[in-house]
Amino acid sequence: MLHPPPDTKRTVFRLNGFGEPRWASVNRGVLICDECCSVHRSLGRHSSQVRHLTQTPWPPSQLQMVQTVYSNGSNSIWEHSILDPASGLSGKRKTNLQDKQHPNKMEFIKAKYQMLAFVHRMPCREDDSSTTKDLSKQLHSSVRTGNLETCLRLLSLGAQANFFHPEKGNTPLHVAAKAGQVCQVELLTVYGADPGAPDSNGKTPIDYARESGHHDLADRLVEIQYELTDRLAFYLCGRKPDHKNGQHFIVPQMADSSVDLSELAKAAKRKLQSLSNHLFEELAMDVYDEVDRRETDAVWLATQNHSTLVTETAVVPFLPVNPEYSSTRNQGRQKLARFNAHEFATLVIDILSEAKRRQLGNSAVIHKDSVELILKSVAVRHCSDSQDTDQPDYDSVASDEDTDQELLSSKGDRTKSLDSDLSDGPISMQEYMEVKNALSASEAKVQQLMKVNNNLNDELRLMQKKWEWEGGTPFLKGRFRSSGWLGEASSIPELEDADCDPTLPSTEDVIRKTEQITKNIQELLRAAQESKHDSFIPCSERIHLAVTEMAALFPKKPRLETVRGSLRLLTSSACRLQNECRKVVPSEGCPGPDMQLVTQQVIQCAYDIAKAAKQLVTITTKENNN
Repeated sequence: MLHPPPDTKRTVFRLNGFGEPRWASVNRGVLICDECCSVHRSLGRHSSQVRHLTQTPWPPSQLQMVQTVYSNGSNSIWEHSILDPASGLSGKRKTNLQDKQHPNKMEFIKAKYQMLAFVHRMPCREDDSSTTKDLSKQLHSSVRTGNLETCLRLLSLGAQANFFHPEKGNTPLHVAAKAGQVCQVELLTVYGADPGAPDSNGKTPIDYARESGHHDLADRLVEIQYELTDRLAFYLCGRKPDHKNGQHFIVPQMADSSVDLSELAKAAKRKLQSLSNHLFEELAMDVYDEVDRRETDAVWLATQNHSTLVTETAVVPFLPVNPEYSSTRNQGRQKLARFNAHEFATLVIDILSEAKRRQLGNSAVIHKDSVELILKSVAVRHCSDSQDTDQPDYDSVASDEDTDQELLSSKGDRTKSLDSDLSDGPISMQEYMEVKNALSASEAKVQQLMKVNNNLNDELRLMQKKWEWEGGTPFLKGRFRSSGWLGEASSIPELEDADCDPTLPSTEDVIRKTEQITKNIQELLRAAQESKHDSFIPCSERIHLAVTEMAALFPKKPRLETVRGSLRLLTSSACRLQNECRKVVPSEGCPGPDMQLVTQQVIQCAYDIAKAAKQLVTITTKENNN
């Protein structure tokens, strides 16, 4: 990770005719001045990732990507409606040097980069998921070329950096890595593309880069994969692991580690170790964001004219609210700013130790996805197309009403401790763990809803079996085929029309498809937990596709009745899940659906799918080992 050479920096400066910008928004691909930078920082990293051009270490290829996309007109992407004569917004006045920073410049920057108010909008279609898929397919095709502006435009419209092409069997990052498109790789990973994601043959983008002879690119992809833990280690000790020689973690030690032997410290570490992989991932990403805030603050304060720019409106005292997160999580994120240097260093070291322990101790193949989530790049989160323009301050977040009454009651007894000064206790990480446990309580509610419906399983099985053997299965197969984005090759195997086949797919293939199903189910359950009902349909469609691919691994008529039964449960539950998720969109002239009932049914369907997939893993593992 090197600073750009002097001539490169001068080239960057000359790209902008509006003074001499000293900062860049990495994910937006634009250069910004000091005044605008203070507003960009207040938006949060989910909207704009800010880096200083000369005082912050840059990966050379990432700097090259920003230079290239900026010089090719990235600004016109974010101001499309203003620049388009056919747009009603054409001629809207942009801010200039004479305008006040607050509110003029702030409102314009928020509209441009947070709300994406001027980005080109696609014509409205009934099926938004199809639009996203079309855009993602275009992205998949575009990354093999060097046209960064086209890819950034597609990403701004909603193309998914991690899109798995059902026909090609890989993601855009696989394509870019194989083609040696370094800048495309940087752009995709800034938007969340996973360097460790396997294609249909189990190969990662890193594998493709090495096989194609792009060894420097492969090394860079490894760095991106470990971006989170590398950044935390560098923050504490100024060093990064030597990935080329197989060193993937540095865990610094506190000089006065003896003071960490208190019972409070031990209890806090036990809580950290007891977190689920999902909650540990969230905590690690939140701490990563806080490290970025603190480091950027230090650069900001060191490079500003304190008499004119360092004001209350120019500083970012804690992590800005991310509307994609729950108020509980936003509250916990903001409390990180109150950790003193020793407390925060202790937390960072504990997270590094725990990340290393979970990776090295995670031998179960079925659960590897959760550890990969911790280690993959968290450089950016996808920006929401509809975000609240009002950023609540700390107190308003702390008092936000939560619709989950059980979560409220579980938080009630902790109000006093959460509001206390974190410096009062010897180890303040425990308070943050308390906030994280509130999320565990919310997850427990989802599990409880699934258990409530377990007593319906027998009745549902009988109904499903009767329906399937009385003619339901042909209808089911037709429904899968009618989803145009699936294609004929991914239709559900016909279980009645062929002789019994004793062959089974490999255990590795079944496990890989099960991981895809499980990951999509986790997204659906998180949406259910956070009452994001508009996410139900796209989540169910991704599960639908993953189930279809899973079923296609097996012969048309398996010999084992246990396999046939599990496949019937898997496919019928996927169909039911889609039907239930469609209920969140009320029909014309009909009363709105009972969302609590719909959510319970959605959870039950997801549970049945997960159960069937697990059964298939168990059966194939047992049979293939015999």
